[in-house]
Amino acid sequence: MKALLASFVFVTTGILVFAQPLMNNEAIELQRILNQYQTECLELFKKANAAEWEAMTTGKEEAFKRCTAAKLEYAKYHSNREQYAKIKTLFQRATSLSAVDKRAAEKMLVAYEQNQLPPELLQKMQEMSSEIEMIFQNFRGKLDGKEYSNNDLLEAIEAETDSAKRQQIWEALKQVGEQSAAKIVALAKVRNQAAKQLGFKNYWEMQVHFQEYKPQELLAIFEELDKLTKPLFVQMKNELDAELAEKFGIAPEKLMPWHYDNPFFQQAPPSKEINTNIFFEDKTEEDIIAIAVKYFKHLGLDFETILKNSDMFYREGKNQHAFSIDMDTLGDVRNLCNVRPTSDWMETVLHEAGHGVYSLGHNRNLPFNLRDPAHIFTTEGVAMLLGAKAREPKWLSRFADVDEKETEKYAAALKKQRIREQLIFCRWTLVMLNFEKMLYENPDAGLVKLWQETVEKYQLLNYPKEREQGDWASKPHFVIAPVYYHNYMLGELFAAQLRRSLGTVFQNDEPKAAVILNEKVFAPGALYPWREFVKQTTGEPLSPKAFAEELR
Repeated sequence: MKALLASFVFVTTGILVFAQPLMNNEAIELQRILNQYQTECLELFKKANAAEWEAMTTGKEEAFKRCTAAKLEYAKYHSNREQYAKIKTLFQRATSLSAVDKRAAEKMLVAYEQNQLPPELLQKMQEMSSEIEMIFQNFRGKLDGKEYSNNDLLEAIEAETDSAKRQQIWEALKQVGEQSAAKIVALAKVRNQAAKQLGFKNYWEMQVHFQEYKPQELLAIFEELDKLTKPLFVQMKNELDAELAEKFGIAPEKLMPWHYDNPFFQQAPPSKEINTNIFFEDKTEEDIIAIAVKYFKHLGLDFETILKNSDMFYREGKNQHAFSIDMDTLGDVRNLCNVRPTSDWMETVLHEAGHGVYSLGHNRNLPFNLRDPAHIFTTEGVAMLLGAKAREPKWLSRFADVDEKETEKYAAALKKQRIREQLIFCRWTLVMLNFEKMLYENPDAGLVKLWQETVEKYQLLNYPKEREQGDWASKPHFVIAPVYYHNYMLGELFAAQLRRSLGTVFQNDEPKAAVILNEKVFAPGALYPWREFVKQTTGEPLSPKAFAEELR
């Protein structure tokens, strides 16, 4: 099938339209290299993902070593300078390539470009990253001399009403930063070294470039987002602080980060009107999965295939968070979760399933390196679109078997809580974007103070001034997904634009909306650059406007 791809143009309906471009010699040679690349690179991709899955599900040192080696092999494949130069020249001179092959060749070229580094530097980055990942995976916070999982500590801090004890739990959630901070700074310096060899000022700038953004374009979106959301956030947080001050019997100005439940204040604590966990307190972990299966069956999207090879429940040694992985771009999509019967985990299961069905929906006739989301923020957007259903009254009644009178009773509170969630997450992403940018601009800066100042600026939190620990380094994304966090927020913007463009269809006929998503969002894969893709799927350029309108 790959040999025929040069003769077809793919359109968003999934139809392959026949065309016969007359290619020059450079295009023919580039086509030959591209066909070879699709076969060879797919095998390396599958090997790396198999090794990562083993590492994430076992936590064993040997598995992490195999994962590092497999990822390094994939990177080294793309570090061949002669091959890169050849592909670059051919790409510039090739004429009459089909739209599919031109885009696939462009993606191949970028993969080579970002790996034009000495093998020893590639290896050093992989090994340093793997070492820190293993720390995060196997670390358990200590409280009163006993070790606890992240889930246990998060549940404990939500249930605790004594401020001093809450502080102790919050500090336990941050303990991993004491082990990881210096190592992350060292890794940042090595990453900067790599970026400079490729002609960039620092690693942040390099990553933004290879994510197909212009730095000023990305910063402008977030500056607008800051302006649009700050007044709404201030108003909401004043109200939230009054509730929490009453709950804990302290003045609002005495509230500290541990009073907000989530250790990073990236999620909203329960409001005085509603704790959404009440809808799941009679459920088991297996029930949460069954609810998701029921919903995706209703949509006509295949979550059950994803579950066959997934790993959904907590155990020692396993990664404590959640993610979705497309093992081979050919149908082996898996989710990793640590499900508990809570509202947050219900949302997370739907979120990761959203990633999964997006991956399953790519047109298999596309080349391997186009069987991928249009952009990392578009798959985040779909995941957030579907994850948000866990907070909707109608969804809770229909799929989680919550009494309709109960959801009607809390409908206004659920809507209010949803807006709180969006505002809080938005301000948290501003922290991550700006802090990570400053981290790579100067890894030797006073990061403890810089983190505190950034948190205070965007989240309006009173940070304990006496803290000298690297609390920022307890966030695993600095290692496992560097310079990535902004894509979560851009995913929220994309999700808001999808909701607006789908309109009443998404509200009243979800299976029909799912068909539209399958055809227009999932199937095209990475065929179109993200700016063009967003306009095609939502009818407008990516911006914070639709998101901000939802908050009003």
